[in-house]
Amino acid sequence: MKKSIILMMVAVVVMAGVLAIWKIQSKPSAPLPVDTFAQCLKDKGATFYGAYWCPHCQSQKALFGKSAKLLPYVECSTPDGQSQTQVCIDKKITGYPTWEFADGSREGGELSFAKLAEKTGCVAPAQ
Repeated sequence: MKKSIILMMVAVVVMAGVLAIWKIQSKPSAPLPVDTFAQCLKDKGATFYGAYWCPHCQSQKALFGKSAKLLPYVECSTPDGQSQTQVCIDKKITGYPTWEFADGSREGGELSFAKLAEKTGCVAPAQ
């Protein structure tokens, strides 16, 4: 009798712990500052042109970490890496990465959060 009461108490404690963990993990988390920054860049009309094979483009994306998926990115390379997509030809993109801003200005190369903030008015996250 004593063993069954102890086992039931242990089972209740384990179930309560599992429920607590599940509730914590299912709560929506607040957006990360870099998520907010990447979304702001898009909202302000910035566009990041790059190529999958470009190491500087990969470094630019790495600066944003998991938030890179939110960037206003346009792939300019064809899958074989030998040509450029029509949208990038039409935009006269000649190097990677190229950032184009709402005012029509462009900046080439890897840009810092500070430079992107300066060009867009977005608030840069701390690095």
